[in-house]
Amino acid sequence: QVQLVESGGGLVQAGGSLRLSCAASGRSAFSSYAMGWFRQAPGKEREFVAAIRRSGGSTYYADSVKGRFTISRDNAKNTVTLQMNSLKPEDTAVYYCAAGAGTALTLSLGDTDYWGKGTLVTVSS
Repeated sequence: QVQLVESGGGLVQAGGSLRLSCAASGRSAFSSYAMGWFRQAPGKEREFVAAIRRSGGSTYYADSVKGRFTISRDNAKNTVTLQMNSLKPEDTAVYYCAAGAGTALTLSLGDTDYWGKGTLVTVSS
């Protein structure tokens, strides 16, 4: 079992930055999971944003955020972060942290085992 708690959401103007964090706890080793972020905008389906390998060596991004968002993890602190720069109004969504026992690639395709409750990011124009 893994519990995931997101933080760092809020209101920001277009062009600004936010840093989301996800703290993991539980009986399973954090480093045994690929980690990722998904988001769900109002009236839309949840979509993949970014994923990172167990070791942190490889990352995957949705085309819509590539070059603007950076995912990273600290296995010693059981945390994963999402640095979001050059934010756009279309980035407004609830952002969810996810853990998967498979690979980062399969997590990016929706193969997830655990979810956080989400944190709201609102980007004003």
